[in-house]
Amino acid sequence: MEITELEQKNAESTSSSRRSALILGGTALAGMLLSRHAEAQAAVTDADILNFALNLEYLEAQFYTIATTGAALPASMTASGSGTAGGTVTVKANAMVPFVTPFLQQFAMEVATDEQNHVNFLRTALGTAAVAQPNIDLLNSFNALAVAAGLGATFDPFASETNFLLGAFIFEDVGVTAYQGAAGLISSKAYLDKAVGIHGVEAYHAGSIRTRIYQAGAAAQTASQAIAATRAKLDGTNTDDIGVGTSSSGAATIVDNDANAMTFPRTTTQVLSIVYGGGAAGVGGAFYPQAMNGTIK
Repeated sequence: MEITELEQKNAESTSSSRRSALILGGTALAGMLLSRHAEAQAAVTDADILNFALNLEYLEAQFYTIATTGAALPASMTASGSGTAGGTVTVKANAMVPFVTPFLQQFAMEVATDEQNHVNFLRTALGTAAVAQPNIDLLNSFNALAVAAGLGATFDPFASETNFLLGAFIFEDVGVTAYQGAAGLISSKAYLDKAVGIHGVEAYHAGSIRTRIYQAGAAAQTASQAIAATRAKLDGTNTDDIGVGTSSSGAATIVDNDANAMTFPRTTTQVLSIVYGGGAAGVGGAFYPQAMNGTIK
């Protein structure tokens, strides 16, 4: 469905959720730190973490490349590597977004290039340890998310500019929290430096997209709030995500951050729960119907 068809009946409840999401309580913070500590104790290597990031970059690069060109990434960028080979992308026919705003189209093209560069960089850094792209679903996944977020039975991120922004909103915010959460698990300073560099670019993307959603008006803002609430519910916190809109003080909520003005961190388990749509680890679902490739999946 088009976002312009959404009703505004949930505006009050989403505003309340947005206010409550501004408060990151001590119990929730302690839980996050304990979860990250537990993950650090597991036998997870820097290569495992970078491959986890590579899986996410495959998803983002495919989404933006298809949105701006109508075609998926070439097999030379995705097919080789360890794990379950396949790399198919499930997406509707003629999925190129019908852009009407030159600036937005140019920005989308820039992001597509950035995400492709992230894929290439991580594959090069990992060398023979890099995983191949797993199967990715950009059709049924969005429909399932639309139902979970109360946005209707279907959602097509390629149907319009506003829908594209909301689809991008899903990926960029999750990517920022994933890199934030993974930073503390990386032992190599060289790898950490590069991960922080990618995290910064993903944050630039997210801020630009959230700004455009704010400018798009009430319907887009309400949809973003429903998506943010769904992500927070899927990761088990119900507090670590803020949709785009206006707070009770009258300030915008363009930046998705906690009460200390820091980006929210998510553990790999929390990120998987979101991108799998609540599906089981190792089994997958939603954007990765047969799970990711690599140790962390």
